[in-house]
Amino acid sequence: MKLPENIEGLIKAQNESDSTTFANYFTENAIVHDEGATHTGKGEIKQWIEEAVEKYKMQSKIIDFTQTDSKGSLIVEASGDFPGRPGVMHYHIEFDGELISSLKITG
Repeated sequence: MKLPENIEGLIKAQNESDSTTFANYFTENAIVHDEGATHTGKGEIKQWIEEAVEKYKMQSKIIDFTQTDSKGSLIVEASGDFPGRPGVMHYHIEFDGELISSLKITG
């Protein structure tokens, strides 16, 4: 499967615990919704992914990605220290150009 660089890079940064690179795939005012919480802006997103990677030791393998205009759907198999692992997670993404403006993660 051929993936856009931004999607491939996002998951690579997450798997390598590189929170700075991860956050750089988002717009300045991007919003992330995960586990009932909202994280706004690159600073909060960077802190959120740092804490999530540390807490869950999560590694993701891309299963599928589709994009229509400015909306994308990424499906990953996630393993790590969390109940129900490994599990399938859905990333509902909105883009502003090449950057992510909104990400909602559901399981």
